[in-house]
Amino acid sequence: MTNNGNASPVRRLVIRVSRHSLSFSTTEGSEVVYVPYPLKSGISIAANMREALQSVPLLGQSYGRVLVMVDSPVLMIPADQFAEDTIAAYYQQAFTHCEQQVMAYTILSDLNSVAVFSVAKDLRVVLQDAFGEVRFVAALAPLWRHLNQRSYTGPHNKLYAYFHEKKLDVFSFAQNRFKFCNSFDFNSTDDAIYYILAAWKQLGMTAEHDELYLTGDMSGHDSLKDALEQFIKRVFVINPVGEFNRVSVAQIPGIPYDLVTLYVKGL
Repeated sequence: MTNNGNASPVRRLVIRVSRHSLSFSTTEGSEVVYVPYPLKSGISIAANMREALQSVPLLGQSYGRVLVMVDSPVLMIPADQFAEDTIAAYYQQAFTHCEQQVMAYTILSDLNSVAVFSVAKDLRVVLQDAFGEVRFVAALAPLWRHLNQRSYTGPHNKLYAYFHEKKLDVFSFAQNRFKFCNSFDFNSTDDAIYYILAAWKQLGMTAEHDELYLTGDMSGHDSLKDALEQFIKRVFVINPVGEFNRVSVAQIPGIPYDLVTLYVKGL
């Protein structure tokens, strides 16, 4: 059959899952529809997903592709040292209590790295039963790629701190590789300052010339930038709305920056 060029694009559902959040999104025309799902405490993420399948209208529609962005602990492996048959052993050495998890990975060829992460076994079963074939990716993959490209602007070294879901991810790049990549749970502004400054010191960055970029959900941490400027001269806040020229998806309340980046920049 000849393709007349008018075939409809394959519709994609994006599921984003973490310890503290679950959301669903897709595109309708040129707009992104974003549906956060309020998790019920006391039941597993898989049980929450089962209930969402029964109650969220967006999940009852037809999709040609399903992408699952998983925000779980990441083990970053240099691409030239990656071997698929060793990832489970390495991951279990780095992160304990993952017996009920299966390993997955995202190849970051532009960063010469492979991000290994975990998915709850029961969640994978629920998703595969509901949708058939699904693709799992590390949730921060679009953001890492975007900010790596951003690192090439200007002559200064850059450190990024991404706040999301009671976590702080801190990373830096050089020559299309990670110089630093770590994730921290934190409870206070002082904790965040400590982790950021520890990474800054470990990388040997200079207070006068190098740059720190803060982004993500910093609600409740209004004093963070001012406090960091006592130690680092060049501190900036990345606002996704301004970063992406006021594109509509960036203006959706509560949508994570990594998910915005997926829709604007792709995977």
